[in-house]
Amino acid sequence: MRTFVSAAQLHPQIARWRREGQRVGFVPTMGNLHAGHHSLLAIAREHADIVVASVFVNPTQFGPNEDFARYPRTPAEDAAGLAAHGCDALFLPAVEDLYPYGAARSVKISVPDLPEVLEGAIRPGHFDGVATVVAKLFNLVQPQVAVFGQKDYQQLLVIRRLVRDLGYPIEVVGAPIVREANGLAMSSRNQYLDADQRARAGAIHASLQRMRAALLRGDPVAKAEAAARTDLEAAGLVPDYAVVRRAEDLGELAGERGDRVALIAARMGNTRLIDNLLIDA
Repeated sequence: MRTFVSAAQLHPQIARWRREGQRVGFVPTMGNLHAGHHSLLAIAREHADIVVASVFVNPTQFGPNEDFARYPRTPAEDAAGLAAHGCDALFLPAVEDLYPYGAARSVKISVPDLPEVLEGAIRPGHFDGVATVVAKLFNLVQPQVAVFGQKDYQQLLVIRRLVRDLGYPIEVVGAPIVREANGLAMSSRNQYLDADQRARAGAIHASLQRMRAALLRGDPVAKAEAAARTDLEAAGLVPDYAVVRRAEDLGELAGERGDRVALIAARMGNTRLIDNLLIDA
């Protein structure tokens, strides 16, 4: 695996791969990688000849009271894991590569509508930061395909909207959620949980499964949502939301038919966890 620490280093190699007709796949990450991230590499390999991963903790997607400062940085472990799982190139951009005028004075990209609900309503400005850094990384890496995990379902929708609206010639692939033995979605934030909290946090996935079963047998959405909140609270979680929405745009259901998704965000102690489950897939 080759490592590039600047766009100036990376660009000649990207140009060489493209001249050779190699299809470049891209997996952007914020590091502290685990098996869920490594699964994205395998999916990228199915769609591309060359797999590039980036590690960059993006300051513009963290709110003022969020965990940017304590977000775990593990560059040596990340590089070893990427190399062991077949990554061809690691891009470690400097802040000045992505924000040459500083993060506060950066050009900002804002995707309308989608970021205004659920995660966007709770974390104002979060998806502007995501859209901005992803657009910058797409410009620097120039991939033909990019892989994002479905765990961040709303983020995946935002990126698909970004790609279509700005005309990026990039195929966006959504990767299935990788789970721990008790169903808890793998996340870098899981390490903040102690053993008891980690066990009880499995209630998130169990609640999603019960929501799906209730809806498929015809229960009202409001009943399924209320039951999920009760289940989460019984496990010691504090839900921010437990809802069912349209899968295509996270709009509220109004009796129309179409694919649905159940989404949960809940806090276990000081750790905020998110998960989702497609109802009709």
